[in-house]
Amino acid sequence: MENFIVSARKYRPATFDTVVGQRAITSTLQNAIRSNTLAQAFLFCGPRGVGKTTCARIMAKTINCLNPTPEMEACNECESCISFNNSVSFNIYELDAASNNSVDDIRNLVDQVRIPPQIGKYKVYIIDEVHMLSTSAFNAFLKTLEEPPAYAKFILATTEKHKIIPTILSRCQIFDFKRITIDDITKHLQYIASKENVNAEEEALNIIAQKADGALRDALSIFDQMVSFSGGNTITYKDVIANLNILDYEYYFRMVENIIALDNNSILLLLNDVIDNGFDPQHFIQGLATHLRNLLLGKDEQIINLMEVSQQLKNRYAEQAKKCSHQFLLKVLNLANQCDLSFRNSNNKRLHLEICLLQMCCTEITPAQVTEPVQGKVQQSAQPTRPAQVQQQSPQQTQTIQQTVQQTQRQPVQQQPSQAPVREVELTRLKKSNTISIFEPTDKNIDQPVVEEVLNNPFSQEQLTDTWNDFIKSYRSVSPSFVAGISKYPPVLQEPFEIHYQIDNILVIKDPQGIHDLRNHLKKSLLNNQFKLIEKVVEKPFEDIPYTDRNKFEKMAEENPNVAKLKDSLDLEIEV
Repeated sequence: MENFIVSARKYRPATFDTVVGQRAITSTLQNAIRSNTLAQAFLFCGPRGVGKTTCARIMAKTINCLNPTPEMEACNECESCISFNNSVSFNIYELDAASNNSVDDIRNLVDQVRIPPQIGKYKVYIIDEVHMLSTSAFNAFLKTLEEPPAYAKFILATTEKHKIIPTILSRCQIFDFKRITIDDITKHLQYIASKENVNAEEEALNIIAQKADGALRDALSIFDQMVSFSGGNTITYKDVIANLNILDYEYYFRMVENIIALDNNSILLLLNDVIDNGFDPQHFIQGLATHLRNLLLGKDEQIINLMEVSQQLKNRYAEQAKKCSHQFLLKVLNLANQCDLSFRNSNNKRLHLEICLLQMCCTEITPAQVTEPVQGKVQQSAQPTRPAQVQQQSPQQTQTIQQTVQQTQRQPVQQQPSQAPVREVELTRLKKSNTISIFEPTDKNIDQPVVEEVLNNPFSQEQLTDTWNDFIKSYRSVSPSFVAGISKYPPVLQEPFEIHYQIDNILVIKDPQGIHDLRNHLKKSLLNNQFKLIEKVVEKPFEDIPYTDRNKFEKMAEENPNVAKLKDSLDLEIEV
């Protein structure tokens, strides 16, 4: 029986061209090798399983290749490439900083840097998980990293860049690896499945890619697990969702259909089925929110490709999206999001989720439920008028029309026995040019900004002082701290209408409610709203407070000289 090699190792990229999802970084490295502008140190950072260590090994192999290709790829035929492929290269060192994070480990590495390469041009040091080095190890590494020999190159890899000290970051070229997209992972899995002669449904591979969360190594591990489950024959969508404990898309499509049909019983029964199958209710509401988002994307062909699903599912989302309006989807999506945010704080989580789903049934009607008889009745009650005529109505006439429309909306809609239940219809849903909309007001109905009347009644210093004192008396019970801050110094009136007042507490300025109430009191009492309040913070004088026994005695003697005479007459000494 042959030894099994996991797909993550068996299909590990050996050239820049085979690296998945990091084209910008691999192109930059190839151009640097081609133009001979390699930096002394590189830092590869990003989430797990995106190709950091793989790119470091490919780069180390390529820069030491004796006969690189025109595309700056390793030839795999020279002595350096063969030794690297056989893991016996003396020019490439890999150090795991998670287990070699002491000062002595870094000192040993620094000692090795002094020895030039025997074959090839460079000695490359790959330090994985470099953020695990101790602070002392970092400091020991600084000088060598800043001024290494010309033949030495350092490639540092980490998943937590924020833990690396800034002095190390400033000495490296930093490359941020991104998460691999679901589409790229799916295509790579299809390639591996064809190599392994495994039949795999596209939807099954798409689910594996979603579960991997941007990490190709995780996706390959799940792929191997599913191959083992299927016996190496066929990977199906049902097998994947059963093994990975993922809710089927069908649950969400059925839930939305029940919400549109106003079928409360089916909604509760479907939710009960989900919970009985062992799924977390919060995962269900999160999945439903994703489903509603996809429906919103399916309303427009220009953004339908933002869905991270197969083409078959995109077509199905677009078909169901036709039954829903934008406003309906936005409202139910907001309900799902609010339910997810408050789910953890709920004591009865199932009831919390059931209330959210039933509230979705109470949202606005979808376009498919608007029938012609209802349109005719609402239009007849609203007394349709042309838009130009609506603008000429007086305010009293406009208000009367709005009241009529509101009364019409409150009346139950008459339905034919053969028709499905229909909700009340908003007038904005009726796409008629001669329909009055109370939700989209005309120019006459738009609220105009209120302009305050200009009051510039002159007032004297005496009037200002009396009004200021009146405010202090009436406001003392509301905010004693604010009154204490403005009552120590009287206000001073300066032209034109500038009121200067002094405070010795900066907290007065930070009390906007107190300033607002003071301004309103002055405006009403002085009949003037053109004045300006200008405050000045007065610094408190420094007080020398006695702390020691000698300081206390000197303070007492200063206030009463007889204390000093008593001390001298009794020949007393002050203890220090």
